[in-house]
Amino acid sequence: MKLMVIGSGGREHAVIRKLKENPDVETIYALPGNGGIAADAVCVDVGAKDIDGAVRFAKEHAIDFAVVTPDDPLVLGMVDALEAAGVPCFGPAKNAAVIEGSKVFSKNLMKKYGIPTAAYEVFDDAAAALAYVQTAPVPIVVKADGLALGKGVLIAQTHEEAIEAVKSIMEDKKFGASGDQIVVEEFLTGPEVSVLAFTDGKTVKPMVSSMDHKRAHDNDEGLNTGGMGTVAPNPYYTEDVARVCMDTIFQPTIAAMAAEGRPFKGCLYFGLMLTPDGPKVIEYNCRFGDPETQVVLPLMESDLLTAMMACRNGTLAETEVRFAAKHACCVIMASSGYPEHYEKGYEITRDEGVAAQVYVAGAKLEGEKLLTSGGRVLGVTAVAASLPAAIDAAYADVEKIHFGNAYFRHDIGARALKALED
Repeated sequence: MKLMVIGSGGREHAVIRKLKENPDVETIYALPGNGGIAADAVCVDVGAKDIDGAVRFAKEHAIDFAVVTPDDPLVLGMVDALEAAGVPCFGPAKNAAVIEGSKVFSKNLMKKYGIPTAAYEVFDDAAAALAYVQTAPVPIVVKADGLALGKGVLIAQTHEEAIEAVKSIMEDKKFGASGDQIVVEEFLTGPEVSVLAFTDGKTVKPMVSSMDHKRAHDNDEGLNTGGMGTVAPNPYYTEDVARVCMDTIFQPTIAAMAAEGRPFKGCLYFGLMLTPDGPKVIEYNCRFGDPETQVVLPLMESDLLTAMMACRNGTLAETEVRFAAKHACCVIMASSGYPEHYEKGYEITRDEGVAAQVYVAGAKLEGEKLLTSGGRVLGVTAVAASLPAAIDAAYADVEKIHFGNAYFRHDIGARALKALED
């Protein structure tokens, strides 16, 4: 089979590595891929949002199956265009990808179908929003409606911060048209859990849970990023919690989307908060999370391509989805200064004996040299029988990988270890 994977980050590298395990896979094309992905796939100079270019390439190269992973092309309708051209796809159609593309849509969906989430108000007028946040209880959460590279959620600790958040999103247009509408919601407390789930629009099969680390610096300080590391499974996500989530969140969400005429097929990401009142949805993503994918897929024992095809074909109920009873830790090696200003172009080298999976997120090839080209550069993932062993192994290999302005957090997994002790 000839496969095509859309995207260029560490998540796509992890997906491609896992797809390669299927013996029927002959060639994988990455559109556009990156310098590290080039070791595992044929990189093609077609942008992730270039729908016409992707369709043209798929037809010219007789692609048997396409995997659309990033949010932008999904929300723009790349799956619809590829399917219309006769190319089978993994990923939701445009009318289902709106569950991530519009926070207003997703909040209203949860309210309509009784899916537990934070109380909220929606505003399309900045003056009305400013008047509301001046008297609302704080802390409070202000969210841009549309896609914002994972940075469109601002937590305001004071009324002054809430006012500034509304102004930056709605008046200064920090996230462009994504801020034409905003959601202002109550601040929830409790451990956060990420759960990716395969679904064919009827059946839902959750993958192993994970814990992300969004803040740039140790001790969860600094700016929000796209994610500085992950561990799996998440110790807060017990079997009892999983049952509650399946009954009150996962199945009801799939049923709600079907009832709305928007059946969701692909990977649905549930961002959850385990509050004192039970699990609640913080957010939905219409695709594999990044860097959650980098710890979830290395623990997957069953075949990824088979599961993806079952999601597309509506046969997930009869398809095995199985994960190892092990632990994984991914440490992101970033460019110093990320997520703001950083320099790139440094050569990436490694010592002998790196045992971890190294997923490349932001690097390019120049000749035979791999150079940094982004904020998040590498994801170093180790799998072990215990969480402490996985964390130790990941950090041992981080020390064997070098580039000029390398930066990483030193406490990935610390919260999870504390949870295991409690």
